[in-house]
Amino acid sequence: MSKVITQKDINDAVWRACDTFRGSIDPSVYKDYVLTMLFVKYLSDVNDDTEQEYLKKYNGDQERAKRAMRHERFIVPEHSHFKYLYDNRNAINIGELIDIALVDLEEANRQKLYSEDGAGIFKNISFNSSVLGEPKDKNTRLKNLLLDFNKPELDLRPSHLSGVDIIGGAYEYLISNFASDAGKKAGEFFTPSEVSTLLAKLTKSAPGSRICDPTCGSGSLLIKAGQEVGSSNFSLYGQEANGSTWALAVMNMFLHGFDNATIRWGDTIRNPKLKEGDSLMKFDTVVANPPFSLDKWGKVEDKDGEKTTVTWDPETDLYNRFWRGVPPKSKGDWAFITHMIETTYEGKGKVGVVVPHGVLFRGSSEGRIRQKTIEENLLEAVIGLPANLFFGTGIPAAILIFNRGKKQGTNVLFIDASQHYAAVKNQNKLRDADIELIVNTYRDFHEGKCQAGVLKEKFSYVATYEEIKENDFNLNIPRYVDTFEEEPEVDIQAVQQEIKKLEGELKTVQAKMDEYLTELLKG
Repeated sequence: MSKVITQKDINDAVWRACDTFRGSIDPSVYKDYVLTMLFVKYLSDVNDDTEQEYLKKYNGDQERAKRAMRHERFIVPEHSHFKYLYDNRNAINIGELIDIALVDLEEANRQKLYSEDGAGIFKNISFNSSVLGEPKDKNTRLKNLLLDFNKPELDLRPSHLSGVDIIGGAYEYLISNFASDAGKKAGEFFTPSEVSTLLAKLTKSAPGSRICDPTCGSGSLLIKAGQEVGSSNFSLYGQEANGSTWALAVMNMFLHGFDNATIRWGDTIRNPKLKEGDSLMKFDTVVANPPFSLDKWGKVEDKDGEKTTVTWDPETDLYNRFWRGVPPKSKGDWAFITHMIETTYEGKGKVGVVVPHGVLFRGSSEGRIRQKTIEENLLEAVIGLPANLFFGTGIPAAILIFNRGKKQGTNVLFIDASQHYAAVKNQNKLRDADIELIVNTYRDFHEGKCQAGVLKEKFSYVATYEEIKENDFNLNIPRYVDTFEEEPEVDIQAVQQEIKKLEGELKTVQAKMDEYLTELLKG
C-alpha cells in the first residue's frame, strides 16, 4: 500500500507549488490560481477514487460504474479532469485548455458552482491571462504548476489521506500563508485563525442553528463558527462583495464538506442576497470581520449629464435596517453592525463583530446609534484585542457581542486583552491561554455569575447601565478597565546614599587621572 498522506505532507507540497509564481506575480493574484488548481485536483482525485469503488462493486462493469458516477457529488467531464490537463501540459494553448476545463466543470455542476445570478465561480479567473506573463513564460508557469500538483504528495484520493478534513486544512493553510505574504490586501479575504476561533467560541451556536457571515471573505470565520457547534446539525450562510473572494469561499465550503452552505455574491449593505421572500433571512448567530471604517458605503448616485438618479439610499432602505440612524458616509462600521443585528432572530439571536476602536467612542450619528443599541439592552460585551493581530493594519481592534436574548440584566462586560498575546515575527498572535481567559470570563458573565465592578484587576470589569449612561454611552475600554500602572515609590534616602557613593568613586577616579597626568609631564 502506498504511503498515507498527512496534513503536513499536503501543506508542504501545495506551498512549494507556489514557487511557480513567487517573485514575479503578487500573492494576492496568484493565490486564486493555486487554490483553483487545488480544487480541480481534489475533484479529479475524488472522482477517480469513487469510480474505482464502483468498478470493484460491479466487477469491472464500466457502463454500470459510469451510470453510478452520474449521481455522485460532483461530475467531472473528461477534459476537465486534472489528468487531461496534465497530459496536455506541453500544449502551446494550455492556458486556454484550462479555462475551457473550468467552464465545462461549472456547466456540469451548475447547481453547485453557479451563483443565483448565473455567475460561475471561475468567472473572475483566467489561466490564459496576460497577468501570468508573456505566452512563453505563462506556458512555462502553467506547466510547472501542473507538474507540482501531479506529485505523489498531492494525491488527494480520500483512500490515501490520513484524515477527512485534510483538504480543507490545506486550503486554510494556503489562505493563511497568502494573507501573510499579501500584506494590506490580505484583510479583504482572511481573518487570522486565532481571532476566528475566539469569535466562534464567544458566539458558540447551539445545534440546529442558522449561522451567517455577511462579509465572509474566503469563509474561514464562518467555517470556524460552524465547527464550534460540536455536531453537524447547523447551516451556514454567507455573502461576499468581491467576486474572486466569493469564489474562494464557495470552494472552501466544498473542501470542508459543507456542500449545503449558501454563499452569495454581492454587496451586503446595498444589495443583501440572503432573503426569504421579500424579507431578510434571519439567523441564530451572525459573525463578521467587516472592512474597517469603509468609505462611500452608502447612497448611490448615478449621474447622466445634469440628471442625477439615486439608485440606493440608506434613508429609504427597503428593509428599514437603519431606523436607529444612518452612519456617516465615510465610516460604514455601524452600517454593518446594524445589518447584523437586524438579521438575527428577535429574543435569541447573537452577533459577534470585529470593529476598530473608533466605533466605541465616536460621536454624532454613530454616537446616537450606539446609544440606542445600549438602551435596547442588546450590548453584552466589549473586548479589546492586542495591536497588530490583523493583516494589513497594525491598529488594535475590538470585538462587540450583541445578544437579542440577553438575560443578565442591563450590565455590560468590558475586557482589556490588549496585553495578552505572543509576539511572533511581524504579527502578534493570540495564544490558546489568551483565548481561554477571554472566553471563560465572558461565559461566566453570560451565565450570570459576575457582579458589577472589577472582576480581574487590569483585565475585566462589569459596568452597569447607569455607569455607561454617565459616560454619555462612550464605550472606550479605559473608562471601565483601569490599566494605570503606578510608578514605584522612590526611596529618597537610598538615592542620596547612592549619589554620595558615586561622588566618592568619581573623586577617586579623578585623583588617579591627576597622578597619571603628572607622571606623563615628568617623562
